[in-house]
Amino acid sequence: MADKKLWTKYQEIDFFTKSLEVASPEQLFYTTEDKKYYAYWPKKYKGVKTTLQSRNAFIGAYTEKWSLELLKDIARELNVYAVRNVVCEELELTKGSPADVAICKTDSLIQKPEDIIAIFEVKMSIVWNWELLKTNSDYSLKCLGDYQTHQGNPGLLRSDSMLKAIGKSISVRISSLNSARIPIIILGNTPVTKSYYTKVDNLKNYGIIQGFWSLNPSPLDNNGENIKSTKIEGFLRFDSFSEFRNNLLILLKEEQMFFAGMRTKHELGRFVEIANKEETYERKAEKLLSLMRD
Repeated sequence: MADKKLWTKYQEIDFFTKSLEVASPEQLFYTTEDKKYYAYWPKKYKGVKTTLQSRNAFIGAYTEKWSLELLKDIARELNVYAVRNVVCEELELTKGSPADVAICKTDSLIQKPEDIIAIFEVKMSIVWNWELLKTNSDYSLKCLGDYQTHQGNPGLLRSDSMLKAIGKSISVRISSLNSARIPIIILGNTPVTKSYYTKVDNLKNYGIIQGFWSLNPSPLDNNGENIKSTKIEGFLRFDSFSEFRNNLLILLKEEQMFFAGMRTKHELGRFVEIANKEETYERKAEKLLSLMRD
């Protein structure tokens, strides 16, 4: 399989170019008093600032479709499907809040839990700062710098994006026992902040989220240093499509189960003793999980 490109400046140019065919510059860029258009307010900008909400729907749709295309080829290797906006009422994935993308055994938008192989939440946005330049009737884009040069907090650097992803993942996890075997992955295009390093590792360790994965190999210009992974890989940055593909295939081919509970040491000891009577490791695990849930 050809090594596809991950997130680069090209995707952002492509996003703005295509979006400008259906949206005005004012819907996609912050506008200064002297009619300059910026993707984000530059750090040195001291003028009047306005808010920009209209771009969210455009970039959300673009990044979900982009992620879908990456996942389609990987799903095809397993003879399954990558599907966008998946609804599964039992897992509280509703029409109002579907899975951004899921890998499923069927290509239907409406899925049963047993047919969902993995769930992906896409938390990506514009990473670099851009100025939109207009020459006669044509537009061009000038890159002004990476996320350290502007006032925005894109992608996984934004706390409310992280909290929304965590909240939705917990909702899926506790909605039904049928969610226990389904990996949940958050796809981003930035690092996470240092304040989230321990949190993302804990979320992976507890089995709630299997990873916050950045698909942007170089979010900083001039080879700027940015984190490759946290201690137990709750966050991972992928530097090539093949690296992403290999990690995802390993995750999808492993049979894992989420479990959680608050039990006394006496109960846990008794459960372990009972489960240990089973013949294989797999049967021991199944018995222990069954006892934990009774």
